[in-house]
Amino acid sequence: MRKSKQVHAVLGRRLLTILAPLLRRLVKRGELVLIDAAGNRMTFGTPQDSPRVIVRLHRLDLPLRLLINPSLTLGEAYMKGEWTIEEGTLRDFLFVVSSNLTALDEAPLARLRAKLGRLAHVLRPIRKAKAKANVAHHYDLSSGLYEMFLDEDWQYSCAYFGEDCDTLEDAQAAKRSHIAKKLLPEPRHRVLDIGCGWGGLAIELAQNCDAQVTGITLSEEQHRRAGVRAREQGVDDRAAFKLADYREIDEQFDRIVSVGMFEHVGAASFGTFFEAIKQNLAPRGIAVVHSIGRMEPPGGRDPWIDKYIFPDGYVPALSETLAAIERSGLWVTDIEILRLHYAETLRHWYERFQERRAAAHALYDERFCRMWEYYLAACEMMFRNGTLMVFQVQLAKERDAVPLTRDYLYSDRRKGHPHWADEALNERVEAEAVPLRVGECV
Repeated sequence: MRKSKQVHAVLGRRLLTILAPLLRRLVKRGELVLIDAAGNRMTFGTPQDSPRVIVRLHRLDLPLRLLINPSLTLGEAYMKGEWTIEEGTLRDFLFVVSSNLTALDEAPLARLRAKLGRLAHVLRPIRKAKAKANVAHHYDLSSGLYEMFLDEDWQYSCAYFGEDCDTLEDAQAAKRSHIAKKLLPEPRHRVLDIGCGWGGLAIELAQNCDAQVTGITLSEEQHRRAGVRAREQGVDDRAAFKLADYREIDEQFDRIVSVGMFEHVGAASFGTFFEAIKQNLAPRGIAVVHSIGRMEPPGGRDPWIDKYIFPDGYVPALSETLAAIERSGLWVTDIEILRLHYAETLRHWYERFQERRAAAHALYDERFCRMWEYYLAACEMMFRNGTLMVFQVQLAKERDAVPLTRDYLYSDRRKGHPHWADEALNERVEAEAVPLRVGECV
């Protein structure tokens, strides 16, 4: 028995030694202490103003597996309890990892894997049946799970943290308002919401802007709940929801909005997506696309996220998004980059999930709960220290469909109609417009 332990200790140290050169090169910010399954201990980096984290590995082969496929192995091993944190928190550990990722991302193998991953995505369009299955994998989970960490309006996308946003609810309301202002909605406008989620934005546009909204989703659960919410809030005559793929829509809309759905389109279908917007947008129409993006050239997918969270999900680079828009012939009338807003959103989600973790465990097993908390914390750090951000692109068929300046985003729009050059139209719209409650729409 004693000899067996000695052999394990020697083997463990050798495997940890394989990983050590990479970690010494990688960890420059923060301090990471690793203890392997045989009790061998190695320290990397210095604490300085960043966290100190002690991690214990419970399997001797884990260092080698991490070296071969770091992202997938790190997430899977956490789910299985093959490594645990003895000092610090999961967020501390992922902060140290994410803030030191540059050296790892620049490794030749990592660059090659990213290029091959994107190539596979470009060559493989996501068919309608596959798209529906991908959506069901994530969005048709128990509604009780989402209720644990989302805001009261069930907004499952990046919030907008203005100076007066003290809570997640405030920030999500500000996000809806910010997007609504970019849509420049008018009473009785027909609006298409692609990837409507649980209906929050569609219902708000119907309630406060007197718009006629059609929301589409591929999620059975979202479709059901959105319809219930519209009936409960008395706007089911103005907010209707369909189980439909964006490629199935063939109608004219004055406004089109898509929030947090473009990430599921796939690089091979970017052209199809923007062509669909163009075909369904009225001549003087305006569209807004809100999506996670990357501040780097097009790349691959994270293998752990792809396997466990968002199958076939793809985070677009702004460059490839704009190239697809250019080919469609649409005008890009505004672009805004939201940098740390999603990091803060995910922090709120993570903290809320942790507060209700016992309730989550009543719905799902420990492996699922560890998967979910890892997902929220890892994604936060991708936005906080990595290259992820959110972009909002405003589109139009005609260059003068929106005002010449962005003043309308930061002033009370009731003082003027967006088509300021047409005084007769301005007067008619003002006379017909329904009163808008300050701060609730535009």
